[in-house]
Amino acid sequence: MSEQRDMVVLVHGLYVHGIWMGLLESWLEQAGYRTTNYSYPTMTRSPAENAAALQRLLEEIDAPTVHFLAHSMGGLIVRHLFHHYPKQRPGRVVTLGTPHQGSYAAQIMHDLGLGFCVGRGLEGGLLGDAPSWTAPNQLGSIAGDLNVGFGLVFTGMPEPSDGLIAVVETQLTGMTDHICLPVSHMQMLVDPAALAQATAFFATGRFRHSKAA
Repeated sequence: MSEQRDMVVLVHGLYVHGIWMGLLESWLEQAGYRTTNYSYPTMTRSPAENAAALQRLLEEIDAPTVHFLAHSMGGLIVRHLFHHYPKQRPGRVVTLGTPHQGSYAAQIMHDLGLGFCVGRGLEGGLLGDAPSWTAPNQLGSIAGDLNVGFGLVFTGMPEPSDGLIAVVETQLTGMTDHICLPVSHMQMLVDPAALAQATAFFATGRFRHSKAA
């Protein structure tokens, strides 16, 4: 019965809209999941405020198991969600290119007085000050190492990176698993391998690591 299928909540990243998660959403539905695509203002509300709005959305969802697939800053919003609203349903969390340690690019913009380019998105996360992960729900982090993207203008960014977020920035104390794929930051949103890794984690709590790696 459809009511018993697991729900996946998609949470996009900075500067974009939920429509950018549309292909991943379609693939998840084809894989048998129900989906909810959460779209929010990325610059005029803080991650904590967007987490509060996400919590209100979750209260309207009828599903025993709720997973999260979050891209970039969306993963920081999910961290705020579980910190401020810890009584969440069973389910697993996969983040795609989320700067869990903070973003070098965001820090540079902040230091240069260009924080207005990110707006209130800087509050509680992009500078490395997101809430710690202490939830019982397992979290898996996917990084990319194809260095193609806007981040190339920020000299000195740690390598390897996905063109915007360094692989080391995607590490998080308390995460269950971590994997690096040959994709750029935005390519994660249209990459079948990233989706396959996410659904593997939803099902088992682990990514599919190559035995040769």
